[in-house]
Amino acid sequence: MSGPVSTIDAPAERTSGHSELPCLEISQDREASVGRIQVRRALPRKGRRAVGAWCFADHMGPASVTEGAGLDIGPHPHVGLQTVTWLLDGQVLHRDSLGSEQVIKPGELNLMTAGNGVTHSEEATGAYRGELHGVQLWVAQPGGTRHGDAAFTHHATLPQCDLDLAVGTVLIGEFAGAASPARHDTALVAVDLALRPGESVLPLRADFEYAAVVVQGAIAIDGRPVVPGRLAYLGLGRQELVLQAAEPTRALLLGGEPFEEPIVMWWNFVGRSREELEAAFTDWDTSSERFGRVASRLPRIPTPPPYWMRGSA
Repeated sequence: MSGPVSTIDAPAERTSGHSELPCLEISQDREASVGRIQVRRALPRKGRRAVGAWCFADHMGPASVTEGAGLDIGPHPHVGLQTVTWLLDGQVLHRDSLGSEQVIKPGELNLMTAGNGVTHSEEATGAYRGELHGVQLWVAQPGGTRHGDAAFTHHATLPQCDLDLAVGTVLIGEFAGAASPARHDTALVAVDLALRPGESVLPLRADFEYAAVVVQGAIAIDGRPVVPGRLAYLGLGRQELVLQAAEPTRALLLGGEPFEEPIVMWWNFVGRSREELEAAFTDWDTSSERFGRVASRLPRIPTPPPYWMRGSA
């Protein structure tokens, strides 16, 4: 479920920006292929590059996988970001250059911190056959940690909170009195909401900007429907959010303090300048020790140089 980001999603230019007031912007996801699986990419999009430090959101599946054929995403690099993998159904095997080998299942969280560089693969488990459904998110790392060491953690259990007709599982950050143990380098939150039919009121922080991504079912916000394949951006300044569901629904609430460091994104890298992205590409292309090695049965993923290095910018 890891990327890549292309110029269709967002150009590799330094950008930032957020709405200072509550709003409701509903944008359409882009269909993309990642490995063998079709995904709906909610972030980044032209006009909405990030929500807090959340700079990437792919909704994957549901799709059928077998013991030997799943995501099939071979070893590939990351810099300057954290990957957050969350499954609603199915299993995925994570391997990385730190030596981690972890099967992730529904209700569990994989969090990989890239820092100055890491490589990972996402594979079939060798045992699971059935439906695969989930999301992968990226978090842009701030200046204080983005050149640091890579890391990987797996959280088998996460805290939950009751909210009217909803149960929230707190993936990262604090929400409604529940705090996730997962690392976060900026003030942010991610909550998986399991909504029953009816109305639920969610407590928000006025200094956070928020967005909602529906992964199953449908919700209404301010009387407007939000369904899978749409991102609902909510801006800053809200102290609560009223959600109406007409059927059992799963949705992600993403939020955080506005990320004031302008970022550039290309392929699987998040940086601050094209020069940083060029250096990361060159190190990957030349098999630099910067990214290490992954003990994977899948082939390493190559990529052409960034488009501006090819004279097309």
